[in-house]
Amino acid sequence: MDRRLTREALRLMELHQPFVRATVVRTTGSVPGKLGASLIVRSDGSFLGTIGGAALEEEVKALAARALEDRRGDLHHFDLQAWKPGGLPSLCGGSVDVAVEYVPAHPNLLLWGGGHVAQALATILPTLEYDYSVADDRPEWVGVDRFPSAERREVVAPKEVWTRFEPAEFTHLYLLGYDAQKDLEVLASALSAFPNEIGLIASASKREHMYAVLRERGVPREALARIRSPVGIEIGAQSPAEIAISIVAELVQGMHPGLRSASAPAERTSASEGDVVPRAP
Repeated sequence: MDRRLTREALRLMELHQPFVRATVVRTTGSVPGKLGASLIVRSDGSFLGTIGGAALEEEVKALAARALEDRRGDLHHFDLQAWKPGGLPSLCGGSVDVAVEYVPAHPNLLLWGGGHVAQALATILPTLEYDYSVADDRPEWVGVDRFPSAERREVVAPKEVWTRFEPAEFTHLYLLGYDAQKDLEVLASALSAFPNEIGLIASASKREHMYAVLRERGVPREALARIRSPVGIEIGAQSPAEIAISIVAELVQGMHPGLRSASAPAERTSASEGDVVPRAP
């Protein structure tokens, strides 16, 4: 095991960045990369390590790029025999199996609003080693007594959220606030500042009002389509604890997209203007 690769894998996980780890898991005959040789490919295409170089490594890098796009890995067999149909342009003569493992970005949530759903989430997230921070403009709602495991607890006005937090650090933003106008301020700025997934808990009337205001401000429909509302897997959740469970279940599902059953119901898309949203904060 290469300690450099282990350290790099841990670094990328701490930064909440996805990557691919490719490892030689079986060899037959003469091959350039021995059993256990590994390569890490980052989301920007850069890499660390080697599985033997030459055409094999370039082929695996291409498969890693596809795995990052599809968010799933696979096991691949390669014949290093240029004379064999389908073989790589190599004269080594052996064959190799390479496991291409997709490692998803470790969730790092920003919770706007330190209310009951946020507190319920905060009791579950640490058990999965999912990181989170919480922001609210009410000091009494973001204390260590309510969120002891939070990476950060910030008392911040809605308009200053993105001056206090770096948007790219977070994989998910959940709007769990207590005030529709303040939620709207955070949401409006997030649509341009926040690059990743946005979830909104809102009643149907609150959500429709917020969407109407955003459209009046010139926000395009494709931007509104980024908002997931309601959030979480549909399990009939009503209480804050139940809603938190549905949200965490959706996070877990997103970590393992390749394991979803083909017979499972299709994933819900972001709420459209006519949807009914039965959940309230």
